[in-house]
Amino acid sequence: MQLGAFTLPNALFVAPMAGVTDRPFRKLCKRLGAGYAVSEMVTSRPDLQDSLKTSRRANHEGEASPIAVQIAGTDAPMMADAARYNIDRGAQIIDINMGCPAKKVCNKWAGSALMQDEALAISIVEAVVAACEPHGVPVTLKMRTGWCAGVRNAPTLALAAEAAGVRMLTVHGRTREQGYKGQAEHDTVAHIKSRVRIPVVANGDIDSPEQAREVLRRTGADAIMVGRAAQGRPWIFREIAHFLATGEHLPPPALQEVRHWLLDHLHDHYDLYGEFTGVRSARKHLGWYAQSLPLPPGAAALFRSRVNAATSIDAQLRCVSESLDEWSSQATTPSRDNWKLAA
Repeated sequence: MQLGAFTLPNALFVAPMAGVTDRPFRKLCKRLGAGYAVSEMVTSRPDLQDSLKTSRRANHEGEASPIAVQIAGTDAPMMADAARYNIDRGAQIIDINMGCPAKKVCNKWAGSALMQDEALAISIVEAVVAACEPHGVPVTLKMRTGWCAGVRNAPTLALAAEAAGVRMLTVHGRTREQGYKGQAEHDTVAHIKSRVRIPVVANGDIDSPEQAREVLRRTGADAIMVGRAAQGRPWIFREIAHFLATGEHLPPPALQEVRHWLLDHLHDHYDLYGEFTGVRSARKHLGWYAQSLPLPPGAAALFRSRVNAATSIDAQLRCVSESLDEWSSQATTPSRDNWKLAA
């Protein structure tokens, strides 16, 4: 797929997730088969742009192109300024957030709340496109199917966004009202795909190679975006890629292979956050990894309690290394069924 000046290596994308898709996680997902990854949501508020939290979210050191940054806000001039600010700091693609259902975002009329005010939403799109165009930076848009079951206005917004210059659309198959409850529906994605000429990406409940193939088949989408299913299982991208190419399942990774990826992830994580914040923010990732691995009964809970008690980098790394070495010594030949049950 072509996106501006960039030819993406495949159609498997990492969804932007606040508190998850930081630079270390994006790099690992790309290493394990993802063709594209978008940053965590970055605020458009200028008073927060120099905060430590925002500076970490805008850190792209060592990340392979293209660098895609998602911005969120409710004021068109401010969003345009945020686009220019991030371009000056290395962004090569700007993504507009109209998909986040979080109350703290929607209560400020940002994220998916913008779908309630189509005129404001499109004014923001037009302002951001105008800010990015002189730099040759493409603008993309991520949204939900609508605000609620009775207002699924994503097709209307998709056509307007395309006319305003958006170069790619990603649609999560739920309304804002649903949050992450119920099941994603992709009929709206298929409808949008049939009406626009720009690439369309399907997102929502894509958690297996089979589901990836089915969503692509049903929607005709140009790509799929995986979110929560990649938490603790970043190798899902290479599994999907192999299945789409061959129709066969890739054997599960050996625990020693996972150990190598996990430790690389941790070192990169500590480099970004430092010891105090890094050790604490790594705990959620380690918990997700433990849930995804085919471990003996009770092992995941014990592991989580140990890593949560660690307060230094050395202690956390030692816990991870020792645990994975122990599990590897006890493991038999990896079973795909066991991995699926663990995940």
